[in-house]
Amino acid sequence: MHRRWLLSGLAILLSIVLVACTTANTQQPQTQVENTTEATNANSQQLPKGSAKRVVALSSLSADIISRLHQTKIVGITGSKLFKNDSKFKDIPRVSEGQSPPNLEKVVALKPDLVIGAEGFSNIPIQKLQQLGIQTLLTKVNSWESLEELTKTLAKSINADPQPLLSRYQSFLPDKTIQSPSTLALVSRQPILAPNKNSWAGDLLAKFQAKNIAADLQGKSPVGGYVTLSAEKILEANPEVIILVNAPQGNSEAGLLDSLKKEAFWQQLQATKNNRVYVFDYYGLVNPGSIDAIEKACQQLKQALFVAQAT
Repeated sequence: MHRRWLLSGLAILLSIVLVACTTANTQQPQTQVENTTEATNANSQQLPKGSAKRVVALSSLSADIISRLHQTKIVGITGSKLFKNDSKFKDIPRVSEGQSPPNLEKVVALKPDLVIGAEGFSNIPIQKLQQLGIQTLLTKVNSWESLEELTKTLAKSINADPQPLLSRYQSFLPDKTIQSPSTLALVSRQPILAPNKNSWAGDLLAKFQAKNIAADLQGKSPVGGYVTLSAEKILEANPEVIILVNAPQGNSEAGLLDSLKKEAFWQQLQATKNNRVYVFDYYGLVNPGSIDAIEKACQQLKQALFVAQAT
């Protein structure tokens, strides 16, 4: 079971690193949280003149946003498992599968007038498409504000109204201000990795007024927006709530908990003693993934931080 948790942790760490590795070559490390359009403009990219009519999205989040803004504009998407049972994507061609790079021949064959990629993962294919004269856009979502800016940017690119989606986003957030309990979000066990405030997960926790024990910590983690913690540091902080992240491939909740129960420090934590340990999916909390994934994560945060507190 310990080996399963180790593999799960490595899978999550690898997923985060894949998104962050290229970014490290183009941005200052962990000191600024810029919104999506600012990051795009810094790279001298511009939105296409007029309204894009044929859009290929190399990230699941951008594909989801475009399809909700204007269903007919999306002509190609990444092969994310998030879309496996989604009927609105059933007949849209896949240009990539999982973590594999997109098939550029498939992309070009779709004759797009805009290709949207995720910074840190799509940089190389986006550069190649630019060389072919295809209009591109690189996006980065590491905060709630950058999600809103991305939605506005994509809406502008296809001449759509972003307000319905922006209003929906607001419905995900708590409608009242309650000081949430001290919280540890644990995305990896080997090493122990937690999000600080410069990550999507950390910013989302802040939206729910959670006292993220890693929020202001900095470290030498290879993953921007995340810090490594020792068992001693966790014991010192002694969080009231612990959030565990299931690996992208989806191991069982029981497996995650059983492996941690074998750790010496685990039973000493007040979150463990009070049965306030919750398991979240990777998509929504660590990687925004899709609008439905974000909504699910927000619903879980409300239950974990507010409902449990009220009882």
